[in-house]
Amino acid sequence: MNQHFFDQFLFIALPYVCLFTFFLMTIYRYRVQSFSYSSLSSQFLENKNHFWAVVPFHYGILTVIVGHLIAFSIPRSLLAWNSVPWRLYVLEVTALAFGILTLIGLVGVIVRRATSTKVRKVTTVVDWVLFGMLLVQVVTGVSQALLYPWGSAWFATSLTPYLWSILKLSPDISYLAAMPWLIKLHIVLAFLIIGFFPFTRLVHVLVVPNPYLWRKPQVVRWYRRGVKKG
Repeated sequence: MNQHFFDQFLFIALPYVCLFTFFLMTIYRYRVQSFSYSSLSSQFLENKNHFWAVVPFHYGILTVIVGHLIAFSIPRSLLAWNSVPWRLYVLEVTALAFGILTLIGLVGVIVRRATSTKVRKVTTVVDWVLFGMLLVQVVTGVSQALLYPWGSAWFATSLTPYLWSILKLSPDISYLAAMPWLIKLHIVLAFLIIGFFPFTRLVHVLVVPNPYLWRKPQVVRWYRRGVKKG
């Protein structure tokens, strides 16, 4: 009974609470605090480490998210692709590589925030909570790829039907019954991040493309009054 209630809360109630919070607070923030829809970039405070941390993180996380969306949107096509062994191997190795790239970039972002005095001063409690959640999420994701291989296949056959059942308002958690605790933790944390999303700087991805991947290095010149040249 307790385990059943626990599963009902984590995989039915919690997802709906998080999704409702995401849509409600995202719209509210855009209408009331539209100016806050910004990445609040600290690049002008410190740029060298910023580039080597943020760029790998963005390339990694965007690729991983696209992979998840493909498995969610066209599971049959994905399973057809995986029916050829070498294509399955290529997909799994590529996913793991971009997962590790995401982890390297995220660790770089956290280290930069913690070690740069200027950047640390503009880092809020919300930022640290977000970094902590993302770090655990990425670590569990990479761990799954190492401990439970062929993730693209079991995602398409088990997680995709569960996620669609949530969206169709007819949740079916039987698909998750045999899942290891590591995968269940990854799922729960994913919903928590979605619910926390509107309160963070991540909301900027909803309104503008992310320029970190292609823009030229930013040059900043500092001028101080009262300082004579020469």
